[in-house]
Amino acid sequence: MQTPWDHRYAQRTQRMGSSAIRELLKFTELPDIISFAGGLPAPEVFPVQEFKEACVKVLQDFGPQALQYSTTEGYLPLRELIARHTARYGIEVTPENILITSGSQQALDLLGKIFINRGDRILVESPTYLGALQAWNAYGAEYIPVPTDDQGMRTDDLEEALRSGPKFIYVLPNFQNPTGVTMSTTRRKRLVELADRYGVPIIEDDPYGQLRYEGEHLPSVVVLDGEFRGNHDACYLGNVIYLSTFSKILSPGVRLAWVVAPPEVIRKLVQAKQGADLHTATFNQLVAYEVSHGGFLDRHIKLIRKVYGERRDVMLAAMDRSFPSEVDWTHPEGGLFLWATLPEDLDASAVLQDALQQKVAFVPGAPFHPCGGGQNTLRINFSNASPEQIQEGIARLGGVLRAKVPRAALA
Repeated sequence: MQTPWDHRYAQRTQRMGSSAIRELLKFTELPDIISFAGGLPAPEVFPVQEFKEACVKVLQDFGPQALQYSTTEGYLPLRELIARHTARYGIEVTPENILITSGSQQALDLLGKIFINRGDRILVESPTYLGALQAWNAYGAEYIPVPTDDQGMRTDDLEEALRSGPKFIYVLPNFQNPTGVTMSTTRRKRLVELADRYGVPIIEDDPYGQLRYEGEHLPSVVVLDGEFRGNHDACYLGNVIYLSTFSKILSPGVRLAWVVAPPEVIRKLVQAKQGADLHTATFNQLVAYEVSHGGFLDRHIKLIRKVYGERRDVMLAAMDRSFPSEVDWTHPEGGLFLWATLPEDLDASAVLQDALQQKVAFVPGAPFHPCGGGQNTLRINFSNASPEQIQEGIARLGGVLRAKVPRAALA
């Protein structure tokens, strides 16, 4: 229905749409729904007491500073802490390489603001993170999808895609959202080599990299890029922009994330951020620093790994018991999600309607495919529900699928 406001909106709003996940979450907040839909951390692992103590300390010791405007780049001690923390994973950077943002979603939006002109083509995994698509659609981005398998982006299909002249490559190498798969080291190296050959930057989104429950840590794309270039300087000057966040390892409610990039890119992002919100909340940054320093963050991540690893194992075992053999799913080594593939003739959106009748929810996979397809796929989250809820919810969903699959096979 037309309204008096419709002709006043900017043209860029025509490609804006509500997140399918955020819209679904409104419905699944009902208390009797077992929801595997959102990528929500478990609230029972939030360090509430540590935040309480940190808030008191910050207000007592740094009250005027914490309640004042601050620099756009972010609180220097927090950036120094991030530099020390990431160094343990081989990412050697200085605070000059780091910008604090109001969540990774703002980082994605700022990158769109400084890089994307209408019609620019972005090379992405298919499926890929829905939030990135939502951020960049407003800037008029088009997408070049590259298929994935159980080792991540199919780099054997990458060179042909690069010939299309993308503005940049966007990847989530670790426990990808939505599929949960991890890109192999061989493919990461090939990605770096091809990106360099074609002169295309890489945006590496890594919100889950520290949440590994089995297997060995793999070097980040930003680390491999530094090695490929022989960059041994403390200040990173390479071809990768790296994103990570406190949302999955501390709390999503404080809205704190960071960008690692060459200083010239950080300066341009700072200019864009000044026009958006001046700076990330000062109080939140000081509190996060007080909570995180002194070794607490490392201890807390170990707790999260234990809790989520158990929930992943419970979900995989429950799916083995309850899902029909015609359904396949990934076995994530970490992160928050797994990905199920139904028989081709079965639409996950139709399955969702029946699942909601049984008081269980998931996210259909089609919106994660930037150029269409994926109607028979779905994303399932295992971090937010208790083991008991997981067993009950998967049993309900399995019942729905068993009723649906025979019909699909006969179609």
